[in-house]
Amino acid sequence: MNKEIVNKDDTTLIELVDVTKAFGEQVVLKGLNLKINSNEFVTLLGPSGCGKTTTLRIIGGFVEPSSGQVLFNGKDINEMPAHKRPSNTVFQRYSLFPHLDVFENVAFGLRVKSREFQAQYKIERLVEEYDKLIENEKDSTKKKELKKEVEEKIQLIKDPNFELKQKINELKQKSEDLKNGIVDASLLKEENALKISKLQNEIDRIKLELKTALDKSNDYNKIKKEKQKEIKKLQAEIKNLDLKRYYQAEIKKYRRQFETPKMREEALKKKVFQYLNLVGLQGYEYRSVDKLSGGQQQRVAIARALINEPKVLLLDEPLAALDLKLRQEMQYELKELQRNAGITFIFITHEQEEALTMSDKVVVMNEGEIQQIGTPEDIYNEPINRFVASFIGESNIVEAVMLDDYKVLFDDVIHECVDKGFSKNEQVEVVIRPEDIDILPKGKGKFDGIVDSIIFKGVHYEIGVTTKYRTYIIHTTDHHLEGEKVSITFQPDDIHVMEIWE
Repeated sequence: MNKEIVNKDDTTLIELVDVTKAFGEQVVLKGLNLKINSNEFVTLLGPSGCGKTTTLRIIGGFVEPSSGQVLFNGKDINEMPAHKRPSNTVFQRYSLFPHLDVFENVAFGLRVKSREFQAQYKIERLVEEYDKLIENEKDSTKKKELKKEVEEKIQLIKDPNFELKQKINELKQKSEDLKNGIVDASLLKEENALKISKLQNEIDRIKLELKTALDKSNDYNKIKKEKQKEIKKLQAEIKNLDLKRYYQAEIKKYRRQFETPKMREEALKKKVFQYLNLVGLQGYEYRSVDKLSGGQQQRVAIARALINEPKVLLLDEPLAALDLKLRQEMQYELKELQRNAGITFIFITHEQEEALTMSDKVVVMNEGEIQQIGTPEDIYNEPINRFVASFIGESNIVEAVMLDDYKVLFDDVIHECVDKGFSKNEQVEVVIRPEDIDILPKGKGKFDGIVDSIIFKGVHYEIGVTTKYRTYIIHTTDHHLEGEKVSITFQPDDIHVMEIWE
């Protein structure tokens, strides 16, 4: 049973449709249906062996589902290999390269996807395509044309400046044609020459006018500036009419656009520094990765994944190797990083605190099935069944009977509650969280009992109170003595009624 929630961004990015996976006779996933929205932090939460890692690997393209669909923006990507999917993965073991420094570890993904690597892949595919065409072509002339065509395309792929060079060659040819009077270019040249002659005569006239003007005239300086502006304008017109100069200027412009290895390296460096700054590792660029702490290594792994600008970042228990304090710090850092990066995070953990701390949406899984989907608040306050209630935090779970809307019977007492919609006298289970139970003096609450255990947890005491029917676990900041006679109570909205799942 899947419980859908409404998210602030309801644009579905990834959708799993009836996804199953079996390894031999062992069925790991049993018909998963899940929607993940853009810019969400989604956590797959569950015990070891529940299928959460398999689900992540199916999304990432590392494992093929036995049946069902994986949709990205509505398009089936089941056949799309992992390296072409719009996702990157951060594994529990960060898989950093010990022989590379921080900078080169982060830059690695960009270098792999650099023009040289991509060009070789494209050339191989292009040659395969044209080899088939040439083989099937019977006309020898057309075969030569195909061979010439593929060579030109290979050059285009190999040389990032190929198109610019082609334009330059065209301009050089036009300049040569103009010189040789080819394709009526001589007429165009004569026409321009006539225009240039007229413009030059006008310039000479203005210069003569300035030369013969009286230097002592009060308006001489003002007139001189105006005439000089006019001369510059006429000279610009002459330049535009001189096609040879125009072609030369265009050639220079195209050459300035050439992409060089130095330019590519500068662009890569700028991007690496940008993402190291994003994960708080500025100043660590040239440090050896084996000199970093666990948290710093994790940030390097995340920066390396983010720099390729994936739509989705898959995180397979990336905090598992960290100590408790660092783990807690990284929970907040990861959430902040997700907000700043503006992409979807899909996070795997078996730690319920991590899921509740970081997630926009929690997907609780067990034995290859989704038990419940909801916000952290929904999952904690309104668990759908005993498994979710037990797995997410500590709970007091009691068998009960739903007598009617808003009335539930357990421990021989009819309690008011806020639940409705159940059948009359339906067998149900009730969950009451330990922090929702109050301890009162004997005779002042719903059930009397005796304090039979006290554990100090730092921020609260965990106290066991044994009543006539059972022992209730209570979290409170008030201290009580073992053996003390007390009473316990709770409010109607502290009782959450659940269906019994078979």
